[in-house]
Amino acid sequence: MVSQNFGKRAAGLLALGCAFSLPASAEESLFGSGKILATPGVIQVEGAGGAGLSTWAMISGYGTNREIGASAHHTYVTTDDFTLNATGVTVGLYDRLELSYTRQWFDTGSAGGRLGLGDGFNFNQDIVGAKLKVFGDAVYDQDTWMPQVSIGMQYKRADKGDIVRAVGAEDNDGFDYYIAASKVLLGQSLVVSGAARLTEANQFGLLGFGGPNGSNHSLQFEGSVAYLLSRRFVLGFDYRTKPDNLAFAQEQDAKAAYMVWLPSKHFTVTAAAVDLGDIALQGRQQGFYLSMQVGF
Repeated sequence: MVSQNFGKRAAGLLALGCAFSLPASAEESLFGSGKILATPGVIQVEGAGGAGLSTWAMISGYGTNREIGASAHHTYVTTDDFTLNATGVTVGLYDRLELSYTRQWFDTGSAGGRLGLGDGFNFNQDIVGAKLKVFGDAVYDQDTWMPQVSIGMQYKRADKGDIVRAVGAEDNDGFDYYIAASKVLLGQSLVVSGAARLTEANQFGLLGFGGPNGSNHSLQFEGSVAYLLSRRFVLGFDYRTKPDNLAFAQEQDAKAAYMVWLPSKHFTVTAAAVDLGDIALQGRQQGFYLSMQVGF
């Protein structure tokens, strides 16, 4: 269960976002899908619009600046020792503001027994996010060479506070802040995106925030390159650095090579090979990523 404190913070984030985003003509706007296929990206593992691991500057959904776009998503990741499931909803308001909520379930499998937690022990996390388009245009033409730039934040809360503190984390909740720049080069069938993230999250927040090796936010990088093989298929690569705050285990960078199938604007499937680095002294974690997204 999400705590009362988490609920208040989440409600505050959503209210703040709405206050900054809704135009005067909001009551005349409808749900829509006017954007070009594939240009908004998909939903990444924490619920923001982007690729599998990295966040893009695009506002999720296919709604234009006069429309609302929304989607529901589920992601499944399995590695040598662990399994992650993530389910959530994301809303894009008038191609200006994105709001998201995602719930993650991290199953330790048999590694839980080796870590003294018991086989199949779960670490769970709730993530509420907001992303605001600041300037620029994602799609390139002669008049819009500047990339789209967005700022965002995510509030994360891990549910095993006593355990994450026992392994050295300072807190079981925290904020990530990021700025992202992205460009769609239709003539080259290419999407290029990069983001700088201020975070203190251990393993994306599932093992808490901060620790003996670092108790403050540190600057991390996430980048993505995607190539449009056709109107329906996209091939891409993600790379994401992570802080190394915990003393008992080294945390390493994450990367993924993925393919996206887009049969329509209302349904998307992403499959990827992932390498999350060493997790909790269990060795290098490589595996498979599958995400399905339904748009409204």
